[in-house]
Amino acid sequence: MRQDFWFHFPFRVRYSEVDAQAVVFNAHYLTYFDTAITEYFRALGYDYLGEVTRTGIDFHTVKSVVEYKAPIRFDEDIDVCVRVARIGRSSINLALAIFAKGSEDLRATGEIVWVATDQKTHRSVAVTEDMRALVASREKMLAQG
Repeated sequence: MRQDFWFHFPFRVRYSEVDAQAVVFNAHYLTYFDTAITEYFRALGYDYLGEVTRTGIDFHTVKSVVEYKAPIRFDEDIDVCVRVARIGRSSINLALAIFAKGSEDLRATGEIVWVATDQKTHRSVAVTEDMRALVASREKMLAQG
């Protein structure tokens, strides 16, 4: 499953991220996902703030799913993997997975769905062709069909 992702971002679990059982508190998984997604688009060369300023289009999160597979503990090194699984007319579906660093030891999976939104009208708009091409340049599945 790890081979399904070209991008991963490393984290070391900090003390402030764990609960009384020394396991990562559930809400922090979404923070890991959000940070890794930001770094994924940076690695693609996408200028997030520049594009919002230039086009007036931003992405709104409309769905967040986390499936907890095994505990992640204090001071553990993990890799958060990201890929774009699908681009619809106005939506982008991001698939995520958290593994113990450098291994196939799956700790969590996730899905985030964004909708492209005109910031003046607050209505959904089509994902730009530039964004589609940028993602397809790295995501094999999207480039093929």
